[in-house]
Amino acid sequence: MAAEQSSPALKEIFNAERLQHIATEMTAVYPAFDAKGFLKLARIGLAELSVMQRMARVSECLHAVLPLGYDASLEVLRALAPRLNSGFVCMCLPQYVATYGADRFDVSMDALKYFTTFGSSEFAIRHFLRRDLERSLELMHDWSLDDNEHVRRLASEGCRPRLPWSFRLEQVQADPRLAAKILDNLKADTSLYVRKSVANHLNDITKDHPDWVLDVIEGWSLDNKHTAWIAKHALRSLIKQGNQRALAIIGAGGKPEVEIVDVRVNPPVIGLGEKITLSFAVKSTVADSQRLVIDYAIDYVKANGSTSAKVFKLKALTLPGNGTEHLSRGQHIKELTTRRHYVGRHAVHIMVNGERLASTAFDILP
Repeated sequence: MAAEQSSPALKEIFNAERLQHIATEMTAVYPAFDAKGFLKLARIGLAELSVMQRMARVSECLHAVLPLGYDASLEVLRALAPRLNSGFVCMCLPQYVATYGADRFDVSMDALKYFTTFGSSEFAIRHFLRRDLERSLELMHDWSLDDNEHVRRLASEGCRPRLPWSFRLEQVQADPRLAAKILDNLKADTSLYVRKSVANHLNDITKDHPDWVLDVIEGWSLDNKHTAWIAKHALRSLIKQGNQRALAIIGAGGKPEVEIVDVRVNPPVIGLGEKITLSFAVKSTVADSQRLVIDYAIDYVKANGSTSAKVFKLKALTLPGNGTEHLSRGQHIKELTTRRHYVGRHAVHIMVNGERLASTAFDILP
């Protein structure tokens, strides 16, 4: 949640102009809507709220000024959804369902299915999963076979064990078999939107059950290009860690018969906010071609002077026998919401098929 809490750009998705847009469109679909009351409530302390808090605030304020029961309010919000000018803003409507429809499972889940086609119900549906996991997963299994890609994606994204910006689903995190049938239905989905979700769901699971994910993917036929795409992206964290089973699945499990030459970081000394360029060559030492996954890791200096490594993807390639591949990558060393930088020497390591084969360094000055 750190990035979400501190990003001004994201917060401004729900700015004063957007609140007015919501009020205007609500009035269009429900002429008795108390637009002035809604705006007065929604603007209170807005500047201090994160984007997710603002989303919840909109939902709460809609509820506060709608003099209708839950079912009638949903009908108004259904009419509102296609009129909103932002998919992220539409997520305040599933939030309404999660907050006020917990005791109306069938009506609420049908509303979440509808609203997800305009934004996403991925955060809201987790409240129903936590309340009634078995019943919710059974319905989401049906959704995984739906004609609409947004609904199919929700089936996977909504039950991700470690969905960013949301609470964890402890039961699914502990036992990934609970959602396995959903993922199996989607393992060759034609929609990239859906495939990204399936890959991210599986990558979540690798944090707790790497062997389970490897067993599942090793049982897939990767002749299908969509399935192969999911497998590669699902295993990205394990590949960065040099997991040999994961590397073997993508055809890069062998010991790299190469040497790394001409390793440079330019400039070798920088100030915060400047850019470095890492360059080197990978030189084959054998006559046969090799499938290689090439990454690099930076040992970032921490506040206490220790270091913490961060691995970055660089390139997957087939290196011809006795061939040489020249690679370079530029990177800005600037403050991020998820990473602070500190003065000191930062080691850089070249990794091929998970093995560190060469190192260099750069210094950050005050």
